[in-house]
Amino acid sequence: MAKILIAYYSRRGENYVNGSIRNLALGNTEIMASKIKALLPDADMFRIDTLRQYSPSYMTCIEEAKQELRNQARPEMKEKLDGIDHYDTIILGYPNWWGTMPMVCYTFLESYDFSGKRIIPFCTNEGSGMGSSERFIKKLCPNATVLNGISIHGAEVQTADNEARKIAELAQ
Repeated sequence: MAKILIAYYSRRGENYVNGSIRNLALGNTEIMASKIKALLPDADMFRIDTLRQYSPSYMTCIEEAKQELRNQARPEMKEKLDGIDHYDTIILGYPNWWGTMPMVCYTFLESYDFSGKRIIPFCTNEGSGMGSSERFIKKLCPNATVLNGISIHGAEVQTADNEARKIAELAQ
């Protein structure tokens, strides 16, 4: 059986949901990652997080994220995995920030050798889909097999069971 890693970045607190700012106890991507984990109990989970925290204000955070994107920043990760050699499949989850994934996901992808791995991306968003993130994952991991990503509308993540099942099936 394939060894699976569910790696994700998610923002708790103030988030944009269906046209307004709401305070979320758990970020949408974290909720989706947990749904997938429930379907793949033997998979490992890893929360990608930044060492320097973003502003708790959503509006300030998106400006910080825009600046990171402009600067092609690689924020330092709070924690790192010892390695990914023993994983066959990596499920990578993230929100769509400015048409791509948060820059810390670039840091994550550049920190390990994904050669020979399968990467299954999923992205939570409020209507912008996967953006250009799949293209960047393929560029950062040229020797990996990157499957087509699954886009999940963030406001509907609580009921995204079909999407979670689809990701879990792809991983097996």
